[in-house]
Amino acid sequence: MEWMLMPLRRYADFQGRSRRMEFWMWQLFKILINFVFTILLMVVGGGAMALAGLERGGEPGLAAIGAGTILLYVAYLILMLAIIIPDIAVSVRRLHDTNRSGFWLLAPIATYILVIVGLLSQSRAISGIGLILTLVAAVALLVFYFLDGTAGDNRFGPDPKSRGNEEVFI
Repeated sequence: MEWMLMPLRRYADFQGRSRRMEFWMWQLFKILINFVFTILLMVVGGGAMALAGLERGGEPGLAAIGAGTILLYVAYLILMLAIIIPDIAVSVRRLHDTNRSGFWLLAPIATYILVIVGLLSQSRAISGIGLILTLVAAVALLVFYFLDGTAGDNRFGPDPKSRGNEEVFI
């Protein structure tokens, strides 16, 4: 649990490096949050469906459950907005651990601009190239997240594994 919450303790810290464990446990934490909210929304939404089937004239019950669903979804959106900064920060620090700039996070966005240009100019070729480049950039980021960090110090700070200059066995 400590690894899952570490990005929250380093909320807006874009300096330094983060280990794979910190990054992937944070991703797992976000998946668990999504799972819990999905289950809650299914339970509340399922209650609305059950009321719709049982009460043919009972709109007040449906309205109350609908309002509950909306409030639950708003709470989910607020939580996702609250954790977007630590999410970006841990991604930048993970890239730093592999001795890459945090600007790599912009690669899929930059290539997606080609898709928008292609759509605006009604050019399928430009849109297709943009989609392919966006996919390549996203896969490259995923590969960078899986790579082991550089052993020892790099330009972004000391090794979070504190391996120093000793020999590393994988």
